[in-house]
Amino acid sequence: MAVTVYGIANCDQCRKALAWLREHGIEHRFHDFRVDGLDRRMLERWCSHLPWNSLLNRRGLTWRGLDDAARTQVVDQASAVELMLAHPTLVKRPVIVLD
Repeated sequence: MAVTVYGIANCDQCRKALAWLREHGIEHRFHDFRVDGLDRRMLERWCSHLPWNSLLNRRGLTWRGLDDAARTQVVDQASAVELMLAHPTLVKRPVIVLD
């Protein structure tokens, strides 16, 4: 079974997840949004398994740094996906995918 952890390198929750996987001898790959990017197909696949508002991090610095107009435009999955593509750090982390 292949495990991929999606997130950013300096995220505490991602570091905890990666440490847990290493401690338990589980092979994994880390996909850093800042380095490896984030694509629409990936986000839409995640939204088919989770509600889009579960993936959108409304508590982080990136969300708080957005202007009010950008925040109020997020009303559905399509608008949330567009915003997360523009600002990948808006994705709640980590996202763990088992292939």
